[in-house]
Amino acid sequence: MRAQRMKPIWMGGVLVGALSGVFAEAGCKSRAMHTPPTPERAPTIAEAFESSAAARTTMVREQIAARGIEDKAVLAAMEAVPRHRFVPPALAGRAYEDRPLPIGFDQTISQPYIVAVMTAHAEVERGDKVLEVGTGSGYQAAVLAEIGAKVYSIEIVEPLGKQAAHTLTDLGYQVKTRIGDGYRGWPEAAPFDAILVTAAPPEVPEPLKQQLAVGGKMVIPVGEVFQELRVITRTKTGFDERRTEAVRFVPMTGEAQKQQPSP
Repeated sequence: MRAQRMKPIWMGGVLVGALSGVFAEAGCKSRAMHTPPTPERAPTIAEAFESSAAARTTMVREQIAARGIEDKAVLAAMEAVPRHRFVPPALAGRAYEDRPLPIGFDQTISQPYIVAVMTAHAEVERGDKVLEVGTGSGYQAAVLAEIGAKVYSIEIVEPLGKQAAHTLTDLGYQVKTRIGDGYRGWPEAAPFDAILVTAAPPEVPEPLKQQLAVGGKMVIPVGEVFQELRVITRTKTGFDERRTEAVRFVPMTGEAQKQQPSP
């Protein structure tokens, strides 16, 4: 409350009334300046969950469905998986943006739309056995597991693979993970109903093609400077290959780097 000014009264050579009002105002201001600010309330777990759920809903509606992805299982999985858990904590607030994000070790988590496109192209159904080459953050594996697939995932960068395995387990996703070069797949678990490769080799690895079940599909980015997404389907007599959109993935390392692209 603002102090009222008193009528000036002279006492002993001091202007008591005028000064008392000044001192009163100064005292009020001093107390106000020293009042500690009210700390901002941290969001509750429920509020944080609702916020991330709303962000996922917006992501699916504006980035994925609006671009033509209609597979209901893919849309539902993308809306269910907490993408922010698969990025570094400093980037959690950007997890639902329409872009890839760095996850360390010169690797990235793919743009949400690309994850949806690859999953839709693979035509994964509940109960399918799926191989993922390049676990990365673990997000693609989580989306596949959310659909109901039995997922096997290989990562060549050991610290990244271990972190992804921990995140997947912590979230309750039953994904079999392995550290190693994914160029030759996971032969003892083959054949697979689908294979998704999240790094780009210069050419399609033949061992991966041979691990597809008849009717199974492999979705893989191929190329070096210029890359394209290919969908390869195994038939009873061989393989059908379809080339879709231009993409940009990190290169597949390990044995893939020894392979020379065909002219």
